[in-house]
Amino acid sequence: MKSTHLSLIAGAAVLAAVTGFATVTAPGAPAEPAAKSAALLPVERAGLVCPAPSNSDLAETQYTAFTPAGEGGEAKGAAELKPALPIVDDEDETDPKKAKKAEEAAKKAKAKAEKPVLAVKEPGKPVVAEANGSSAPALVGTATGKLAPGWTAQQTTEVTAGGSRGLLGVTCTAPDTDFWFPGASTAKSRQDYIHLTNPDDTGAVADIELYGPEGALKSDVGDGITVPARSSVAVLLSTLTAEAVDQLTAHVTTRSGRIGAVVMSADDSAGSDWITASEDPSGTLVMPGIPADATSVQLVAFAPGEDDADVKVQLMGKNATFSPAGNATLHIKSSMTASADLKDLTRGEPGSLRLTPVRKDRATPIVAALRVVRGKGDKQEIAYIPATGPVGARATVPDNRAKGSTLSLTAPGATAKVKVTASAGSGGGGGEPTVETYTVKAGTTLAVTPKAPEGLKGSYALTVETTSGGPVHASRSLALASDGVQMFTVQTLPDDRGMVEVPSARQDLSVLDD
Repeated sequence: MKSTHLSLIAGAAVLAAVTGFATVTAPGAPAEPAAKSAALLPVERAGLVCPAPSNSDLAETQYTAFTPAGEGGEAKGAAELKPALPIVDDEDETDPKKAKKAEEAAKKAKAKAEKPVLAVKEPGKPVVAEANGSSAPALVGTATGKLAPGWTAQQTTEVTAGGSRGLLGVTCTAPDTDFWFPGASTAKSRQDYIHLTNPDDTGAVADIELYGPEGALKSDVGDGITVPARSSVAVLLSTLTAEAVDQLTAHVTTRSGRIGAVVMSADDSAGSDWITASEDPSGTLVMPGIPADATSVQLVAFAPGEDDADVKVQLMGKNATFSPAGNATLHIKSSMTASADLKDLTRGEPGSLRLTPVRKDRATPIVAALRVVRGKGDKQEIAYIPATGPVGARATVPDNRAKGSTLSLTAPGATAKVKVTASAGSGGGGGEPTVETYTVKAGTTLAVTPKAPEGLKGSYALTVETTSGGPVHASRSLALASDGVQMFTVQTLPDDRGMVEVPSARQDLSVLDD
């Protein structure tokens, strides 16, 4: 009698759309290095969610979506962002007329949610949509085929008056299950809302934990927050606790499902902007792109594990790396938020902040973000810069304007070279893409005004690719003057993960005699 032993190690392209890299090994077979069996393939599916832009009737919002040109993906594809569904609570409605009216409204909302607000038709060409007022919805969407690798979307909102005054920019996020937000607040001078958006067809359940300088804040209502299917929920952080804390860290996790999470922060005296999640806890963090004219910079950090963290605080400036006077190190107690007032540490030159362990053998994982202020008095404006990963192979940020865009590049290790491509404009006949190459010296920050495409109409996207040398971290600031206030917002550029490693196909058939 004969038996056949079948060993298959296969790279399924569908895994590239979700997990990025998977290894399958036959029982008892030795593992092979990924470098020998892995191949880079484009993702085939990507998801994004965008929060509701504003609660101000004066808000003017521009959405921009873009997929960079490049190889990969199927010949066909789609990339659409659609409105999230409104939350309708009519379970206890006993009046038949009101119940029927609510049912009809829900049907209309569902029909409206099937119509895309933004639809990318081809790689390399940004698309734009506009929405005004407080009724603009959150958006959810997916990209497939050739439009999935690197698909990104940006939401930029201008509010010229009121408590939400400012230029609010946020890169729409991929759904996940775990988010850290250093720099949030429950202080009386702040109105911080955390937006939870569920892109899936089943409900999600989320928990929100708050940590101040003395540890966890008492809260009985931050657990088990339901986010219905294809809907968005905004939670005012100060309603979760009776404690008013100026600088804290918010931690969002899901018990079931996936969500996108971002914090809209409004300060009574300094305007408003979005706080996006910090990079996952790590021993070394980089926050790129502090403006040269920053009048105040505050560092907020948190150690989520059981160990305290001691970190070096270093500014990577225009020409060198140095430690701020009086703030060379920061001690971060376990499960307690720490902060440091770095004042105007850039002193007229652009910079980026790097946190590294004081002792290399004790690299306690932390999360961190910067609260940056430009202007003084009633002319202040704020933005937030979370710790972010390197550009890697490629990163993109849409919605760059003819004026007001600044790209910041920092190389915390070795000198590196990057290629920066400005796409064609979003308007008809929006010019041809332009390409520039920059060298970023080790331990420095390079701030450049991007070269816009010739004949630009509308806005354009910037794509950054590392071509040689060490890792590069990047951010883009967008500035807009209004009534003497230099409003601005900063978006970081981590790797877009448009290409992922999957194992090469291999088949090993052997016939064994019993």
